[in-house]
Amino acid sequence: MQLFRFANPDFLYLLLVIPVMILLWVINRLRRKRVLKLLGDSAMVTKLIPEASEIRPVMKLTIQLIALTAGILLLSRPQFGSKLETVNKEGVEIIIALDVSNSMLSEDIQPNRLERAKQSISRLIDQFAEDKIGLIIFAGDAYTQIPVTNDYLSAKMFLSTVSPDMVSKQGTAIGAAIDLGIRSFSPNLQESKAMIIISDGENHEDEPLIKAKEAAEAGIIIHTIGIGSADGSPIPLSKSGNRDYLKDIDGNIVISRLDENILKVIAVTANGKFIRATNTNIGLNDIFSDIKKMDKQDMEGTVYTEYNEQFQFFAAAMMLFLLIDFLIMERRNRKLQNVRFLKLKI
Repeated sequence: MQLFRFANPDFLYLLLVIPVMILLWVINRLRRKRVLKLLGDSAMVTKLIPEASEIRPVMKLTIQLIALTAGILLLSRPQFGSKLETVNKEGVEIIIALDVSNSMLSEDIQPNRLERAKQSISRLIDQFAEDKIGLIIFAGDAYTQIPVTNDYLSAKMFLSTVSPDMVSKQGTAIGAAIDLGIRSFSPNLQESKAMIIISDGENHEDEPLIKAKEAAEAGIIIHTIGIGSADGSPIPLSKSGNRDYLKDIDGNIVISRLDENILKVIAVTANGKFIRATNTNIGLNDIFSDIKKMDKQDMEGTVYTEYNEQFQFFAAAMMLFLLIDFLIMERRNRKLQNVRFLKLKI
């Protein structure tokens, strides 16, 4: 599978200009109509300027916006990866186990526990150079979302799609996540293995301490991050577009609270560190500072080293629509005013 990317993604911010242009155009058209009303009866004014067209300005604006969009995409340099190459690096394998149970939607950590964790993981990946990363998601069950890789761009892409809907069985099976993590590290790697568990610690469904001991025996260090507050927060749900909260069988709103005790014991058992997340600091940077002190090992990986430019299509589209815009005038041509295009008199 080829990898798609933009070589200059910062230019994509220019797309924000498009809604501004549309707004200014609408304001200008409304102002023009008010001015024409001041001149007299609209039917009479229309007869006085028969070359005026209602649809031509709309057509020209649409064509100009398409040309602008193509130009922005052209500047962003879309590319497809065309060559995979094996590279040798010295680093550490890091697997992040992220809790995606419904309780992670609680908003005592803004914007909510899960989104805040995802943002922090994404920023952590930006700091990687030699290390490998994997991602496990878990609720009542645990699944591999990203196998251990040094393809950081793909890792961030898959991370952005993570949501509670990915795991149908609710709960917080930390033990299952640790067990899957143990089996997910490279089999030939004896050391330099670290696991980070991010969870609110609630409703653990299994025996995570047994798995934490197995991880420690396999040379895996487990750090844990408790995300949430002791006071807790309701769990928001969306029903038919309306905001509601999770309730128990008696109709009372469920309050999700951080249960940090199990997370602390897991970290101690597997020679790691426990950090309680806050709105200002999730704690991943502190843990990564410790991970960087670990002994590094040689690791092989595959990355795309050559990319084919795909700007030609956007360049052709931009030139075509600019040509069309040049050929279409704002006003009707009296000689062609009876010509109809798509059954509309232009």
